[in-house]
Amino acid sequence: MTLIAPSILSADFANLERDIRLIAASGADLVHVDVMDGLFVPNITIGIPVVRALKKVSPLPLDVHLMIDRPLRYVDAFCQAGADYLTLHVEADEPENTLTALRRIRELGKKSGLSLKPGTPAEAVRPFLPESDLVLVMTVEPGFGGQAFMAGQMEKLRTLRAWRDLECPKCLLEVDGGVDLVTGPLCRENGAQVLVTGSAYFRAEDKNVFVKQLRQ
Repeated sequence: MTLIAPSILSADFANLERDIRLIAASGADLVHVDVMDGLFVPNITIGIPVVRALKKVSPLPLDVHLMIDRPLRYVDAFCQAGADYLTLHVEADEPENTLTALRRIRELGKKSGLSLKPGTPAEAVRPFLPESDLVLVMTVEPGFGGQAFMAGQMEKLRTLRAWRDLECPKCLLEVDGGVDLVTGPLCRENGAQVLVTGSAYFRAEDKNVFVKQLRQ
């Protein structure tokens, strides 16, 4: 079954508790939380205290996506704050630190994730697949919501699906960026098991119907 993870990057930040409960009521599976530091990406969003607050009110697991520089420094803090899935970027640090971070996430009882920017080849994450519970393919440039979907990333997704099937069948493949009712089926066809949706979800008049259609 396809998992749906609405991103609160497109939510009303003055009413996050309301919107998180709305996500749960609409039949979604995860709450996607984008953390940006203004260094790794040219935007700043939320941090550890907000994740801790979200955990207190969210009926769903938190899928926390760290778009931050040298994420190993903050793995413990985000896990303790309530991240259920904690995803970091392969481009954000040296390989040995990335490996340490993924292992530490698992040691803390959470699901480890690794993400790639559109310009990063699939080969960059292959050495880390045994330590990853999730691989996130970005179909926009990370940093801002509302961007157009990059269909060219489907080739990367297919490559990762082939490796996943052979080497780590329990690893989930996730897609984030421009996912809607048109691009969602394309992602599923190419191997995505988790769909992150932001602007399209929050613009939908009937979010329950949107979630059902995106999942099918």
